[in-house]
Order: sequence, then C-alpha cells, then structure tokens
Amino acid sequence: MTFIIFITLIAGLQIIHRRLLHQLLPRRCDRWTLAALVLIHLPLAFYMGIRLTGHGNALPWLRPLARGGAYFQMLTVMDLLVWSAASLVWRWTHLWRTQGKEPPENPQRRKFLRQTSVVGVGLAGYGVLRGSIEAHSDPDIIRLELSFPDLPPGLDGLRLVQISDLHAGPLVLPWQVQRWRRLAEGERPDLLVITGDMVDSLPHEAGVVADAFRGFRAPLGCYAILGNHDYFTDPRPIWSVLEGIGIQFLENRHALVTRKDGTLALVGLQDPMARHGHFLDIAYGPGPLPDRAVQGIPDGAWRLCLSHRPSDWHLARRTGAPLTLSGHTHGGQVNLIPGLSSALLLGQYTQGLYQQDGQSLYVNRGLGVVGLPIRVGAPPEITVITLRRG
Repeated sequence: MTFIIFITLIAGLQIIHRRLLHQLLPRRCDRWTLAALVLIHLPLAFYMGIRLTGHGNALPWLRPLARGGAYFQMLTVMDLLVWSAASLVWRWTHLWRTQGKEPPENPQRRKFLRQTSVVGVGLAGYGVLRGSIEAHSDPDIIRLELSFPDLPPGLDGLRLVQISDLHAGPLVLPWQVQRWRRLAEGERPDLLVITGDMVDSLPHEAGVVADAFRGFRAPLGCYAILGNHDYFTDPRPIWSVLEGIGIQFLENRHALVTRKDGTLALVGLQDPMARHGHFLDIAYGPGPLPDRAVQGIPDGAWRLCLSHRPSDWHLARRTGAPLTLSGHTHGGQVNLIPGLSSALLLGQYTQGLYQQDGQSLYVNRGLGVVGLPIRVGAPPEITVITLRRG
C-alpha cells in the first residue's frame, strides 16, 4: 500500500510537470518529455519497490540512480511551486486588461512563465546543492555543561555523548556513519547514548550502524532507545545486531551506572510507534510506560531519561529525571523561513535546551535525514554533555 501511494504521488506530480514543460519548452520537445520523465523516475520507483521487499542492497548500482531521481523530484516540486506562483501573478496583473479574454496561447505569457521558471529552477538548484552539502558535512559538536544541585558527587564531571536519528538507509551512506563514530569517540565520553531512529525503515539497515560502532570506547557503556522509524517493521533484528556489539537497549526499563560513589539510573521510554508498526499494523510493545521503567531504581540514584520524542517530555518527567534527552525533530531539517523551525509541526520543543520547574530537556537535531537528502538551517549535531554538581 505504501508503495502504491508513493507511485501515485510521483505519477501525479509528473503529469502536472509535463503540463509545465509543455508551456516552457519548444513544441518539438513534447514527444520526448514523457519518456524523459519516466526514465528519470523509473530507478527511484524500482528501488523503493525492492526496498519494501527487504532487498534494497541487491542492486547497489541502482542506489545512486534512485538518489538522482530524488534530487530531480525536489526540483520538480519547487519548479511547480514557482510556476504556480508565476501563473497567479500573470493572471492577477493581466485580468484588468483582458477581462478574461486572454487567448490560451499568449506568447507574452509563455515568455513570462519561462523566465520566472528559469530563475526559480536556478534558485531551487542552489538551495538543493547547499542543502545537500549541509546534510553531508561534519556535524556540529555542541558542548554543554549542565548543573544540578542534587547530582551525586561521584557523578560530577561525568561526560556523555548523545547522538540521535542516524537513519541508516538509502539517504545515509556508510562512510557518514563511520565518520560520526570517529567524531563521537574523539570526544572521549564516559558513556554514549543514542536516542532513537537507528534505521530509516528496514531492520537490516542496522548492520551499517553495527559495523561503524563496533568496539566504541566508552568506559561506562553504550545505551540506546528505539525511535518511531525503528518500529516501522519488526524491531527485534535491530536489537539483536546492535546488542551484539555491546549497545544496551532501554525500552521501558533502566540501567544503573556507577561512577566513584555515585549511581546514575539511565531510564528509557519506548516510542508510541511500538503500539502500531507503520508497515504491518502489528503491535511490538505498549508504548511509553514511565512507571514501569523506574521500577526497582534504588534510592539515591540520579535519573537521566531517554525519550525519542520531545513531545513526550510530560511522560519523561514522570520518571523523576532532572534531565531528559530527545531527538526526533531533526531541528526541522528543512527550514525555509529564517528563524522559524518547521519542527514546530511536531510540537513546541524543536532543538536545544529547555527548562521547566527544575527539570531540563535537551533536543538533539540528529545526524541523518529522512524523506529528503538535504538539510537547510538545521545542521547535523553531536551533543557532548558534562554533568556538574551545583
């Protein structure tokens, strides 16, 4: 069903785009337009199809062709937006002149649409190029010192690295994941936490993460939770392959970490997507259960909560954790309006540090991408947090 919807959307866009090209290109190009559009998008459609069967790695040469189709699709959508806006401008500025009697093939209208579309495509191409560079560049290293009056003395100075939203899959290349590992390990953390979305959609993609993070050096261990994309299908293969390299998953449970004379309770909440896998509509868990996750935590242990969605902070706060770490939003990923995050569509917590009633939430922008292979105004991020008593 997902594949059928995807193909229907692509086909619908190309029908509209063919109409646009009919307006912009010379008549002699008409007979080649449809064939060219099919040729460009066929690898993308075919790749999506074999991915949904779990054989996305069967034809490695197909992947770059599919990426090319995705980039062209972005230009298509932007081109259509420019064309629609230019058509409205033309109609509005010429309505009083023609009073609705403008001939269907007005040469001036064709020239105007061609000029505005060329400018629009140029701007769109520049935006896609910059967005691709931002998505594939080294992530920002955000270093924070957060102070808490109830932090046990033994945990003072504990240094953790948070990474999130790797989205290993067709839009994230293995060399990127390996680079993220080297940068994270270079910060010499006491422990590593991963706040969900290991894969884009298919469990076998976790193998890329396992290959990159095997043997990660963190004296106090590596811990993770799953995100909504990890629950699109059966997440158990993800647990299996990543626990096999030493990453411990905390799905509605906790782990105790001891440093000097202080105890840290790492509490993980399960993502709500566990209640209904996206592709199969099968429940793989009950969703976030904060009361269950904290059962058995000893008195005096300082709590830190991992919750993939920052919109679930109200549930994370029920764990009694002074600090919650989240991801999910990508910082908006594509923020076309400066100063306004598109992640506001997901809730009020978009990126960075939030504080309320003595409790703190940090939202990591993530490392990978989803849907589009670009980032605009939301560079990838690795967060380094040093806990301080005070």
